[in-house]
Amino acid sequence: MRTLWLMFGCVLLTACADDESPPEPVRPVLSQVVQAQDQARLGRFAGSIQARYESTLGFRVGGRIARRWVDVGATVKAGDTLATLDPTDQQNQLRAAEGDLAKVQAQWINAQANARRQQQLFDRGVGAQAQLDIAQTDLKTTGASLEQAKAAVNQARDQLGYSTLQADHPAVVTAWQAEAGQVVTAGQGVVTLARPDVKEAVIDLPAGLADELSGEVKFLVAAQLDPSVNTSAVLREIEPQADAATRTRRARLTLADTPEAFRLGTAISVTLSSAIQPRSELPLSALQEVDGHTRVWVVDPQQHTVSLRDVKVSERLDNSVVLSAGLQPGERVVTAGVNSLKPGQKVKIDEEGPR
Repeated sequence: MRTLWLMFGCVLLTACADDESPPEPVRPVLSQVVQAQDQARLGRFAGSIQARYESTLGFRVGGRIARRWVDVGATVKAGDTLATLDPTDQQNQLRAAEGDLAKVQAQWINAQANARRQQQLFDRGVGAQAQLDIAQTDLKTTGASLEQAKAAVNQARDQLGYSTLQADHPAVVTAWQAEAGQVVTAGQGVVTLARPDVKEAVIDLPAGLADELSGEVKFLVAAQLDPSVNTSAVLREIEPQADAATRTRRARLTLADTPEAFRLGTAISVTLSSAIQPRSELPLSALQEVDGHTRVWVVDPQQHTVSLRDVKVSERLDNSVVLSAGLQPGERVVTAGVNSLKPGQKVKIDEEGPR
């Protein structure tokens, strides 16, 4: 009887041991929070900050440059002298014109006196009409010569003034095309001035991309040395023809704001993006193909368990996929170890993994 009780007790203990199955292990996984994307990046291009308005100035007369008064980078005001020519030729022309004017003025005075004298003789009846007509004609001719001589003097003075090149507006000197001692012709470019009050971003775009730009494209302009300094911009103009060597077209962008760090010549990077239908992007390792369905493992934030979710893939990239449906922003998806999971399994989220 004692032996039977012992055997019965062993059977009960064995049955209890079989009913207590081991707990399901908690599996550590890598995960990522779904983020909606409503902008598609079209590329990032290097450029620079330039002045919208630039002008190249030159002397209105030819001659030899005697001196350059400012250097590249200098800030000038309206009326500041930029360069001067050797004024010897213009001074000689002015002296010659003033001499001609003095000569004609003497002739004018003599013609006036002769005309008065002939008029008095004619009024007393002792002068001939022909002599009076000649005197009056000579007076008119000399008067016209006097006006011409005065105009020549004014022109010579202007020519002398043109030997000094002055800034016509506040600006920054960006380039010199001539040096002191060089002989230049009238109208030849000598110095380039840029107005610093209106700046814009300038980039070179591939011809193919430039042809596809639409009004919905957004431009983000950031300083290359400090990307935190940035602003938005809109396309102002784009060159109609591509550069023959680089096959690019130059685009000029109007800045929404002009940060102080955006000085003339500052190197910038411009990111182009356009609005798209909301979508999300996940690593390729997050997908699991089950019975012809594309699914992902979604983590329950409260229970720390996983469940399968059908998703719609709109584009497959090299190492990632673009999803157009099936997930909501903020949901967490397993991105590694998907083949060893099963529905309802508890997981431990790797806090160091992507979020």
